[in-house]
Amino acid sequence: MNRILILGASGFIGSTLYRELSPYFDVQGTYHNNSDELTDNQVMHQFNVESDSLKPLLESIQPNYIISSLRGDFKAQYTVHQEIISYIKSVEQCKLYFLSSVNVFDGKSSFPSYENDHLMPESSYGKFKASIERAIRTLSQNQFALLRLPLVLGVNSPRMNHLRYCSQHKETFEVFSNLIISITTANKIAQQIHYLINKDLTGVYHLTSNDMIHHDELFGEIAEKLDLKNVVFKNVYTSNEDRYLAILPKKNKLPKNYRITVSEVINDITLKEEIDTFKR
Repeated sequence: MNRILILGASGFIGSTLYRELSPYFDVQGTYHNNSDELTDNQVMHQFNVESDSLKPLLESIQPNYIISSLRGDFKAQYTVHQEIISYIKSVEQCKLYFLSSVNVFDGKSSFPSYENDHLMPESSYGKFKASIERAIRTLSQNQFALLRLPLVLGVNSPRMNHLRYCSQHKETFEVFSNLIISITTANKIAQQIHYLINKDLTGVYHLTSNDMIHHDELFGEIAEKLDLKNVVFKNVYTSNEDRYLAILPKKNKLPKNYRITVSEVINDITLKEEIDTFKR
């Protein structure tokens, strides 16, 4: 059975990955904050990205796959990924699946970006993700997968929680009227990574919707479907013309049942919200 180590397994995406993969594989994970639930869990390991070395954990677990969904200080994260790269170079069978971001293209605004496009980061976050991508590419091609993500939504995602908060407190929620984006859900990402592991695939993948939507239109539709009448939308204009912060799959397309559309994302997160509300 494959042994998988999820870095950042207590986070929004990391915890979704753990729930998806743990019934099928030997899955262990790291978390940062103390929690009685996690402390008593033998497959969860406390790890402080800013002060701890990952090497002892790697040598103890000896994973076949490392899935990195870490958060925290950029320099500390870079150091940890250098440790991972060194470890993978020293063993025979271990792959790194790195969750990267659309922001590696955030200096490019005229078109959506595809897997083989030249990186063009402008923000500090985009430059950070691009720096780790470049470091990972020193591995052999069969030792890594760069999994770039767009805006990731879910019933309890940070952006959805903020939208509900703004509705409850009649506060402003910023939307970008001229920004065209692609989106996905944490659940779909988990299913896609499960598929990649089953097929032992490597390379560059854009785990995103097949289509795009304007940022303001997206959250307006979500608010309408969830009947969030008190949200005060604040339109932010960073350009007089439409600009893109979107990635699309082109070279490495997954099978149809592992793809998702914008409308499916919206329906998924609003339907699940209604079900959860009904259960409560």
